[in-house]
Amino acid sequence: MIFEQLSGNLIQGLVLGAVYGMATMGLSLIFGVLKVVNVGHGACIMVGAYTALFMFKQFGLSPLFAVPVAMIIGMTLGLIFYYSAIRRLLKGPELATLLATFSFGVILEETIKQLFTSEVVGYNWDLPKFDIGITVLSLSKILAAVGSILVALLLYLWFNKTRAGMAMRSVVEDDDGARVCGVNVDWEYALSFSLGIGLTVTSGVLLTMFIPVGINPYMGGPYTLKAFVIAVLGGLASPYGAFFGGVVFGLVENGSYTLFAMIPGVEPFAMTRFFSFVMLLVILLIRPTGILKAK
Repeated sequence: MIFEQLSGNLIQGLVLGAVYGMATMGLSLIFGVLKVVNVGHGACIMVGAYTALFMFKQFGLSPLFAVPVAMIIGMTLGLIFYYSAIRRLLKGPELATLLATFSFGVILEETIKQLFTSEVVGYNWDLPKFDIGITVLSLSKILAAVGSILVALLLYLWFNKTRAGMAMRSVVEDDDGARVCGVNVDWEYALSFSLGIGLTVTSGVLLTMFIPVGINPYMGGPYTLKAFVIAVLGGLASPYGAFFGGVVFGLVENGSYTLFAMIPGVEPFAMTRFFSFVMLLVILLIRPTGILKAK
């Protein structure tokens, strides 16, 4: 019985982990190119969640249609914020960009609060469920995982098969050398920040396909904490490592929850979060570069 429950939760964790991984790729991309830590990461996820909610309730469209809309919204927000603030702070102290991204997150949260109120909401996307014996998976969760894998694959192909992607990689390797070779470094910075925010907002849509409830302006906090653990696990500057780190984190999170729930007097949710950060410290001590090094 316990083995069956653990196996079922691990399958659920594998599916959720793919979404976690995709949700962290934007954070790792921004840090890898600009060396900027986006502490407003969770707020960007929240914007994606509201994009899916709005399109579902106002137009009756499935969250799948919200994916490209969220990408456009996220990239637009990224460009606006880069040219209005981040560009001016790149040569300044690291704390300056940290505070700027924190402010960015607060602005997004308070704007959404004014537009949609602070009420906790959700939606019901009624899709078939599949009983695979040890667990039940809804089609919406499967679509969220498949969508996350496709986005990760497209990002990989873009980086390795297009001139724009290879130009961005050259900036990561040596921005001065890339500038000498004719690469518009400032545009690559803007594009990477825009793409990172776009990926993060898009992940908010995919996360609501997995967990369509609990949507509110301040929902992003826990996702920010998880994203930092996942990013370090996979290699802070490696988007691909972030994806694999998300899969590992999903397995660990769901598996540890099952095990902690078996211990009398232990609150499994709290212990799962505690265990996640213990895992983070161990990884930093044993392998500071994470699963994959920056590429």
